[in-house]
Amino acid sequence: MNTIVKHYESCLDQYGDTHLGVDWPKQEDAAKRYAIMLDIIRFDAKAPGNITLLDFGCGAAHLFQYMLDQHIGNINYAGLDISEKFVSLSKNKYPGVSFYQMDILDDKRELPAFDYIIMNGVFTEKRGLSFEEMWEYFCEILVKVFPHCKRGIAFNVMSKAVDWEREDLFHVPADLLIEFLAKNLNRNFIIRNDYGLYEFTTYVYK
Repeated sequence: MNTIVKHYESCLDQYGDTHLGVDWPKQEDAAKRYAIMLDIIRFDAKAPGNITLLDFGCGAAHLFQYMLDQHIGNINYAGLDISEKFVSLSKNKYPGVSFYQMDILDDKRELPAFDYIIMNGVFTEKRGLSFEEMWEYFCEILVKVFPHCKRGIAFNVMSKAVDWEREDLFHVPADLLIEFLAKNLNRNFIIRNDYGLYEFTTYVYK
């Protein structure tokens, strides 16, 4: 997975602390993704009043800035990223926020539990990996992360319902995803394909 990490760090080096620096082509589409990710809470009828949320693969913590801009105040945000470069940037921007720099598959430290875990853009690019390699990584991460949420997780992948597929993106068949979720996480999930981008977002609840 080092190729994916290095790709995002090269985007940061080239474009700085912007949407391009985390490889989102359009600012307005990035904002739409933040709103859709946070909708996991709105769709949860039993969501608690004071919410803890982990932004897994937080990058430059643009989700947190979106929450500040939208005056969303009932969520206790924390970020996690495998990249020391991105975590250092986020800590410097938001010194009062908890950030974790770790590889959840290798790090022996125990990650706390959160009400919700959001994984925005973690699985949209596979770069030079084959589909099979990325699928194995995707499944391994989800199985590892899901026990750390109390209420649910949200993640996005690229859709197969497109005119053409990019070789460097992770286009996932919905039936394959549903089979995996039902067998390995939970049958209580929502798949959203209603926000106009060539991807879909999934909420998996406990």
